[in-house]
Amino acid sequence: MAAEDLPSEFDVVILGTGLSESVVAAACSRVGQRVLHLDRRSYYAANWASFTFNGLLTWIQEQQEEPQQEDVRDWSSLLEEGEELIHLSDSDSSSITNVQVFCYCSEEDEEEAAAAEALNTTEEEKAADDDAVKESSETESADSKDEESAGAEGEEQATQDQGEEPEADRPHTSGALSQSEPTKKRVSYAQLLKEGRRFNIDLVSKLIFSHGSLVDLLIKSNVSRYAEFKNVTRILTYRHGNVEQVPCSRADVFASRQLSVVEKRKLMRFLTSCMEETEEQQAYNSRPYLDFLQDQQLGDNLQHFLLHSIAMVTEDTPTLEGLASTRHFLRCLGRYGNTPFLFPVYGLGEIPQCFCRMCAVFGGVYCLRHSVHCLIVDRDTNRCKAVIDSRGQRINCSHFVVEDGSMASDRKMATPPRCLSRAVLITDSSVLPGPSDQQVSMVTVPPASPGGPTVKMVELCSSTMTCAPGTYLVHLTCQSVGSAHQDLSPVVTRMFHTTESEEQDGRPFVLWCLYFNMADGSTPEAQGDQLPGNVHLCSGPDVSLGHEHSIQQARSIFQKILPGEEFCPPAPDPEDIIYDGDNTSPSARHQEGEEQQEAVE
Repeated sequence: MAAEDLPSEFDVVILGTGLSESVVAAACSRVGQRVLHLDRRSYYAANWASFTFNGLLTWIQEQQEEPQQEDVRDWSSLLEEGEELIHLSDSDSSSITNVQVFCYCSEEDEEEAAAAEALNTTEEEKAADDDAVKESSETESADSKDEESAGAEGEEQATQDQGEEPEADRPHTSGALSQSEPTKKRVSYAQLLKEGRRFNIDLVSKLIFSHGSLVDLLIKSNVSRYAEFKNVTRILTYRHGNVEQVPCSRADVFASRQLSVVEKRKLMRFLTSCMEETEEQQAYNSRPYLDFLQDQQLGDNLQHFLLHSIAMVTEDTPTLEGLASTRHFLRCLGRYGNTPFLFPVYGLGEIPQCFCRMCAVFGGVYCLRHSVHCLIVDRDTNRCKAVIDSRGQRINCSHFVVEDGSMASDRKMATPPRCLSRAVLITDSSVLPGPSDQQVSMVTVPPASPGGPTVKMVELCSSTMTCAPGTYLVHLTCQSVGSAHQDLSPVVTRMFHTTESEEQDGRPFVLWCLYFNMADGSTPEAQGDQLPGNVHLCSGPDVSLGHEHSIQQARSIFQKILPGEEFCPPAPDPEDIIYDGDNTSPSARHQEGEEQQEAVE
């Protein structure tokens, strides 16, 4: 919808299209609230967004630019008696910091990139032609020498040398053309740009627990019909310099070659027993989970798998929390596959857009590249009465939901805000090659030293529609200790190799790499109590692997706005909707709502 056509009355105005804000928008619109959903960006999902490779380069450039000084305009003419203004920020530059980019692939131009995409058969033919020319030249040279020596044995030896020339004596040429057999040609930067639309690169890296709150909400609300999902096929861990597969399901345990028969029995016995709470477990509640595992007579292998890859906790995590995480992992097994996780096709940025689509279908109004400059607050009741948008229009509302980055940047925090360290890699092969090259893997990398951060790694293949064929997209995330490069580059150096690496030991080659820090959405906010009662803050992504924090936050905000209303009731199928006195077909009306949401994309 064009900004000039915005109505001036809404029940709920929402600024920001992150996951929590989008769920709140869908939930409010579904129960009949008039929703205006704005975003100052030109894309959906805020820090949950997914970008093509070229789009990500644009985003990086925007993050590296110096923030411009905001012009504070005087909106006092729009105020009525007893009202005051609260100014918002037009940017959230503080949420993304320490952006660093490294390109390790060749910088060949587009013509060379196009040549590199030629069929292997063409390369073989050209290589054969080159060999034929070389052999002809060598034959002439050999014949000349034979005539000078005039010896029969010399002729035979020259002929033998010509037919079986030692490889060490042959001239070396770069690329696949020097080989008679087709070899894998490394992807160039020009090819990444050319195939950029095949990438969907997430700013945040998470997975969906098959029995988590997000899956339950997607199913209950029927929002799941707007997206497709793939199973995460493998759980891996990094141990003793090697990447190993973690046996987690019953089938994986019995098929595992890493465990002895005794270890398999111990693991199955433990996984069965930990599903029920016992007095023995309660005695360890306040002690570290590692102590509990050690006292269960489990070996180092099983302790490592259970601690880092199944419970996904640290060595000092209390047993109560470790057992709860283990049970949650086990409850999620088998619902959709042999691992507990799902991943949305085209990336995590699809999920907020799915909820935005539902909101639009039920009448929500969307406007990108549009912001809110000020809140108008009643002094007597300390409640927000209206907002002033970037066009200077006063829009009255009953509730205002805002992303945390839009609040004024001069807030005083009780504790320094925490951050996430993120790395995004484009590689040429998998960290653990297998019979299939279409594996979606979850990898845990334990701390290299005590007290260090545990790194969660997600490796995506081209069947997830997040990277081009022949490449893999790797996401690394951990709680920040220093900058993202300081925290994650040691892991990248150990598990991958670049042009700077001397060893060529079969590790995946990093073609391109991005590091950045992102604000941790789980950081407690001191600002919430200082805001008007009907203004609700939404934080961004947190460090956890799942989506529990964001969904619970959205549910809590919805209950404050509409206590007693059902949260995201099921959306009816289009063919089941009956409109009294309207000849328009239900499917056409439903399509109309979807087109309104898509119009601003």
